[in-house]
Amino acid sequence: MTPTRRYSELDRLLIAAQEALATLSGHPHGTGRGNPGDAVAEGELDDAERSLSESLMRVNHTGEVCAQALYQAQALTARDAALRRRMQQAADEENDHLLWCEQRLDELGGRKSLLNPLWYAGSFAIGTAAGVAGDRWNLGFVAETERQVVEHLSGHLERLPRDDRKSRAIVERMKQDEAEHATAALAAGAARLPGPVRRLMRSASRVMTRVAHRV
Repeated sequence: MTPTRRYSELDRLLIAAQEALATLSGHPHGTGRGNPGDAVAEGELDDAERSLSESLMRVNHTGEVCAQALYQAQALTARDAALRRRMQQAADEENDHLLWCEQRLDELGGRKSLLNPLWYAGSFAIGTAAGVAGDRWNLGFVAETERQVVEHLSGHLERLPRDDRKSRAIVERMKQDEAEHATAALAAGAARLPGPVRRLMRSASRVMTRVAHRV
C-alpha cells in the first residue's frame, strides 16, 4: 500500500497559494462531476430575465470563490489530519460549483465579479481565524456557513426565472451539496457558534451579495 504523503507547513502554504491562483484565474481543480445544467434544455428568456439570472449566478460564483478561500484556509490551519482531508474534499466539491457557475455565466453572456480577489482575501482571513480557534470551532464555522448558504440558495431558487432551467438545475445541486457539508460538519463534532458571530456572518454575507450583484 502506498504510504500517505505528509506535507510540511511550507508545502501546505504553497498548495494554498496555488489553489488561490487557480480559483481566481478560472482554472480550479474540481472532482470532475458533470455540470447539472448540461442535461437541461435552454429556456426562452427575455432581456430582463436574462439580466436577473446573470446577476444571481454572478453572486453564486462569488459565493463559491469565498467558499474556496474559507475551506483552503481552514484546511491549512486545522490541527487534525483527517479534518484537513475532509476540508480539502469539500473544497474540491466547491470547485465543481465554481466551474458550473462560471460556465453558466458565460452562457448567459455575463461576467464574474470584479472584486473576486478582494472577496477571496477577506474570506481566507476569516477561515484562518476559524481554524486557529480550534477544530471544533472550525467545524462549527463550516456548519453555520453552509446552513446560511442553503438559505441563500433557496432564496435564489425563488427568484430565478422559471424558464431558466439550466441555472435552476445548478443551484439545486449546489444546495444539496452544501446541506451535506453542513451535516457532515455537525456529525464530526462541530461546536455551535455564539449568536453574535452568526449574526456577523450573516451581515458580511449580505454585503457581499449586494455588491457582487452589480460589481
